[in-house]
Amino acid sequence: MQKNNVNISVMKLSDLDEIKDILEKDFDDFWNYNIFKSELENPNSIYFVAKHSNEIIGFVGILLIIDTAEITNIVVKKSYRGNGISKILMNHIISYCIEKNIVKINLEVNSKNEPAIKLYQSFGFKEVGLRKNYYGNTDGVLYTKEV
Repeated sequence: MQKNNVNISVMKLSDLDEIKDILEKDFDDFWNYNIFKSELENPNSIYFVAKHSNEIIGFVGILLIIDTAEITNIVVKKSYRGNGISKILMNHIISYCIEKNIVKINLEVNSKNEPAIKLYQSFGFKEVGLRKNYYGNTDGVLYTKEV
């Protein structure tokens, strides 16, 4: 798959309807349809989808709070992982934040999610805190990036 064949667009409810039956199976995500629907209806949230040949292969979302963005979710379809889709989504979200004069991007990640941690560090995110046992027996690590 060529990265230039990936299109990024604002997620619409019809996109969510398209993936609702495969969210947990193909995207390995803990959020369900109703949570995503409320996120899409939140005027302070924005989600983007990555599509390849009109198939949704990933998405990223942020919650905007004044001049700060909180990445709420970044997920790539299991069958497309390892193809740089998360980098494309991160580049897009950072560009969007710059365009909107966001000064800081925050996120939280499972301390055992090494691929995600490497991704965030490669984009200049710095570890700033820890949420003990946030994922049951696993910690959540807080990261931030000045934009």
